[in-house]
Amino acid sequence: MDQNPGPDAAQGVDPAVVARRIDDRRRQLGLTEEALARQTAMAPRYLRHLMEAGPAFDPAAFVRIAAVLRTTYGELLSGRADAPPGQGGAGARPLLLHLTEPECWDRVGTHGIGRIGLPTRPAPAVFPVNYTVDARTIVYHTSAHGTSAPPDGSPVSFQVDHIDESLSRGWSVLILGRAQYVEDPDEIARLKELPGSTPWAGGGRDLWVRIRPDETNGRRITSG
Repeated sequence: MDQNPGPDAAQGVDPAVVARRIDDRRRQLGLTEEALARQTAMAPRYLRHLMEAGPAFDPAAFVRIAAVLRTTYGELLSGRADAPPGQGGAGARPLLLHLTEPECWDRVGTHGIGRIGLPTRPAPAVFPVNYTVDARTIVYHTSAHGTSAPPDGSPVSFQVDHIDESLSRGWSVLILGRAQYVEDPDEIARLKELPGSTPWAGGGRDLWVRIRPDETNGRRITSG
């Protein structure tokens, strides 16, 4: 598609969305509109016309734009598949609401991927981990010498969230507590049978960490 794009690939694509992606990427690279026009061998006036008309008007020109912006024609049309969440704008009449503790645990569910915040130097560090919920505690499996292994008994934070890009809605749950090592062989054997107990990262991971919450709170963003 990037070598010989046709207008059909761009049918239904909102020109304003593509123009915003181009402007965002251009600013990220430190390019002015004039510099982008010059490097794509276009007149600035024609470049501005393309932004209004969209890729279906002149697909080959958008391929040149993508090359200068160090991306692809497909990513200009559809965005990056691995882009971080939150690329869209805020929803209409957004509302920020607090979650009750039962609502927090309902959203955390039985297992998933969250972020563990550890008291490291020179500043706190945050790492993604596969977690399992066990009797309203958070349990995860890591390497004893890995970056996500906290000192036994240390204060930690744990966060999990979800974002609905299409509706500009989402929620976030934050748990504050202390990390405890799980060392009992029978308990470890039981934890291994729980859903989500196998880390995606694989490798040798011989340390089980349990986070006992001291405080659980959450928020959700919706539209009024």
